[in-house]
Amino acid sequence: MKEYNITVVITNNPKIIKLEANHFLVKGNYEYKNIDEAKNSPLAQQLFHLPFVKTVYISSNFVALERYDIVEWDDVKDEVAQQLVEYLNAGEPVVNEEDVKKKQPITVYAEVTPNPAVMKFVSNKKIVPSTYEFKNIDEAKESPLAMELFHLPFVKEVFMDENYVSVTKYDVADWEEINMQLREFIRDYLADGKDVVTAEAIQKSKETVEQKKVGTDYDDTSLQIIDILEEYVKPAVAGDGGNILFQSYEEESGTVSVILQGACSGCPSSTFTLKNGIETMLKNMMGEKIKEVVALNG
Repeated sequence: MKEYNITVVITNNPKIIKLEANHFLVKGNYEYKNIDEAKNSPLAQQLFHLPFVKTVYISSNFVALERYDIVEWDDVKDEVAQQLVEYLNAGEPVVNEEDVKKKQPITVYAEVTPNPAVMKFVSNKKIVPSTYEFKNIDEAKESPLAMELFHLPFVKEVFMDENYVSVTKYDVADWEEINMQLREFIRDYLADGKDVVTAEAIQKSKETVEQKKVGTDYDDTSLQIIDILEEYVKPAVAGDGGNILFQSYEEESGTVSVILQGACSGCPSSTFTLKNGIETMLKNMMGEKIKEVVALNG
């Protein structure tokens, strides 16, 4: 019987630690927000009996834990690591992966976007916690779904938001020929309960959000612009299968720089949307501070 050892690894997020094992734990990647979600993982259920455990991530060779603020990891990490060692060496199950693989009731429908090269495939369930953009297969290493989509010869780019996948195609294919194939492929993939993005990607996304909150020193005008984009613009572009990110504001020139993602990136109508939609809105709401809105990738 193999003997498990655990190494505690500090992450960039002070609320999350990784407990790396010296042996393989599971095939998939799993995230549990509470004990009810952890029905298929006896290990996660036991960890949730610790009052400071907020979220449990289980991947191939590690367990990551997010804590509540009632403790610091320095005070409890050694005890948690020891508890994990004892659990694994007792031969207890980590995740009952056969239970996870049962088909889930998923529906997916296709939706056109303003960009003729992009189709939006919408699920009836949430599939990712935040936005992810993959321009090619090399960028898609942290998304098993995107990796498989890039093996289809007509897939050029993949963008994901909470409950949909936007696929950008090459010109050689017509949507009439590939629409049904893509829709059924994505539906079957989700119904099989496979991971859309890895636990590492989810953790990185959370750490990035935390770092931005702490480390970005925006001026008051930039903060106003961000609030307007979040409240008025993002919901609209998300409906079209895309996303917009604030990049910078130059006070001297009055220029707002943004990054377009998904269906908005490379869309023939994106210039019109920028000038007659976003730029006009910001000028109306913020006056002379705004002279121009430009897309760094549009």
